[in-house]
Amino acid sequence: MGQKVNPVSLRIGINRTWESRWYSKKDYAKNLHEDLKIRSYIKKRLKNGEVSRVEIIRYPEKINVIVHTARPGIVIGRKGAEVENISKELSNFSDKSIQIKIKEIKNPQLDAGLISQSVARQLEGRVAFRRAMKKSIASTIQAGARGIKIACAGRLGGAEMAREESYKEGMIPLHTFRAEIDYGFTEAHSTFGLIGVKVWIYKGEIFKKDARQDAGVLIKKKKPAFT
Repeated sequence: MGQKVNPVSLRIGINRTWESRWYSKKDYAKNLHEDLKIRSYIKKRLKNGEVSRVEIIRYPEKINVIVHTARPGIVIGRKGAEVENISKELSNFSDKSIQIKIKEIKNPQLDAGLISQSVARQLEGRVAFRRAMKKSIASTIQAGARGIKIACAGRLGGAEMAREESYKEGMIPLHTFRAEIDYGFTEAHSTFGLIGVKVWIYKGEIFKKDARQDAGVLIKKKKPAFT
């Protein structure tokens, strides 16, 4: 089960939450396609901004887009000009007003999305795949991760037949629900075709969450009153 199910979707409602947070009965398909367009556009527009993921929170009159990035200076631009330009361009995808918020990733070496993008960029630059994978594993373990696994699939090294190779270090408990596992996937567009890069990072176990973050505001859970 652990190897055939997305580790993020497997833990939604346990120690992860949805990247799109809204509810709709009538316009579900319309909102879903808008979210997909917004995400794909931001990742293409900010290709060099090291964007890990994009959260979308919908309200009756507005949409909050939270961009998780390791390089907030590039995303914000000079005096916020880049964010304003992106907001204007995103207004073509929806009738509601779109507000962009930037959240900095303080430790990029522990983010699976950024690690997969880094390996994919190295593969596109014709770096040996084994060297790229082992270098990323070493830096992630040194940053404090308890385990990491990287898998690359495709025409590795320009081989005629596609294959998959993976390297692992530490623990990766895919079946344990309380395990905090970050998962990232990126496609490398090499001269020999597409090469898929998957990354699993095990950060530890979560037994209890005392707080959650919604729309950039920290909301603390109230303790139950005992009578």
